[in-house]
Amino acid sequence: MVQMASSKLIAVAFLSSLLALHAPMTTAANSNLFRDYIGAIFNGVRFTDVPINPRVRFDFILAFVIDYTTATEPPTPTNGRFNIFWQNTVLSAAAVASIKQSNPNVRVAVSLGGATVNNRPVFFNITSVDSWVQNAVASLTAIVREYNLDGIDIDYEQFQVDPATFAECVGRLVTTLKSSGVIKFASIAPFDNADVQRHYQALWASYGSVIDYVNFQFYAYSASTTEAQYVTHFDDQIANYPGGNILASFTTAPTTTSVPINTSLNACRTLQSQGKLYGIFIWAADHSRSQGFRFDTQAQALLANAPSY
Repeated sequence: MVQMASSKLIAVAFLSSLLALHAPMTTAANSNLFRDYIGAIFNGVRFTDVPINPRVRFDFILAFVIDYTTATEPPTPTNGRFNIFWQNTVLSAAAVASIKQSNPNVRVAVSLGGATVNNRPVFFNITSVDSWVQNAVASLTAIVREYNLDGIDIDYEQFQVDPATFAECVGRLVTTLKSSGVIKFASIAPFDNADVQRHYQALWASYGSVIDYVNFQFYAYSASTTEAQYVTHFDDQIANYPGGNILASFTTAPTTTSVPINTSLNACRTLQSQGKLYGIFIWAADHSRSQGFRFDTQAQALLANAPSY
């Protein structure tokens, strides 16, 4: 009887540890993570242009690397062989090293995909799961090591594969890069489109345990969105990505179709008062420069003054 009980206890302990290993990340309360996409617009913005509050955790996210080539017209997919499409003549490996050395709270990641390349849509397109993963691991490892990057962000927005295939490709990629020590963190950047949500929720269901942050593009909702509606949308994504660290967001791009910045910031204050504001990301530093980074500064101040994190 004692041996049987002991065996059962061991089995239960093993099962508990196994479930913990594969469980999604725990939903966080207020935290101080600020993230800023940078480099996609090719307007010369530098890391050093952006004010960095020492009381936040600050991630720059280089935009983008894409597994497409522009050697053809139109550009064509390269099955996981990623090429650099951010302004790396300005946001260079030396610039990455310098900003991290000067600011111990700064990490630098790179985003995969994006909406367009040379004004043509970027599709998630593969030859096979195994070949895409193999090529992606090799090409991203080389880029991450050359630029001393810390993580990756997944921002594919159009797909020529089903959700299960997307989930397997990206999930295996992130798992491999993490287990080999190439990256320390990974995020995804979905928005409220039915096809996009199907793909990212499939990824979350299978590989949520290796995804650290959900950079949900709340600014993609309409310009008429109210503060209360923004908060409701946020709660919807908590349900869609259970256990995830959901970040609020806004865009500083010149647009009349996105959620207004002040509406977004007011919603962030409400979320913080409810203990839900894990962090904020902005698209993008390139646009913020013409505004003197006013809203980047406000968002960081809000996070730095969180009641608890």
